[in-house]
Amino acid sequence: DKEIFIKKEFKESMLNQTGKVFWFTGLSGSGKSTIASSFEKLLHEKNYYTVVLDGDNIRNGINSNLGFSENDRFENIRRIAEIAKLFVENGAVVICCFISPTHELRKLAQEIIGEPFVEIFINTPLEICEKRDVKGLYAKARKGEIKDFTGISAPFENPSNPYLILNTENNTIEQNTMDLFLNIKKLIERP
Repeated sequence: DKEIFIKKEFKESMLNQTGKVFWFTGLSGSGKSTIASSFEKLLHEKNYYTVVLDGDNIRNGINSNLGFSENDRFENIRRIAEIAKLFVENGAVVICCFISPTHELRKLAQEIIGEPFVEIFINTPLEICEKRDVKGLYAKARKGEIKDFTGISAPFENPSNPYLILNTENNTIEQNTMDLFLNIKKLIERP
């Protein structure tokens, strides 16, 4: 007899939610992690089980052996998508915060994750991201100290058809969090 694992539907029923992957894409400093943190807190208050994957917890752990070459960026996103898929198959609401600058990288993530993939574009102009540059990365990129930095010496391709676009230039974190929740609520509620 082959062991059968508990199906996603039963786990979602126990959690009283529908597993989804919200893939936040945008420039460095656009507000992806800030909105994700606020969104996670709101979902937690509403009794949703969430998992947040972002550059810090991924690059310092499972992807610590990867750099920023084109091949390494591809492998970074591939691994992240596989991890997100494992969580969503267990009923979690997964929030992924990754620049994922090209259509090709986001398509790769979507193909791995499948139907639960929901693309959210954190649309913040480059000049605003540079002003927020808390890690000093843009300044280093402008001096040529960081090669292939997205938005400066490497392109960022705006998503062509995201599920939702959030504007952090004119809206507060609270406004964006509530806008996000109201737009995705129907996706994570149990039918």
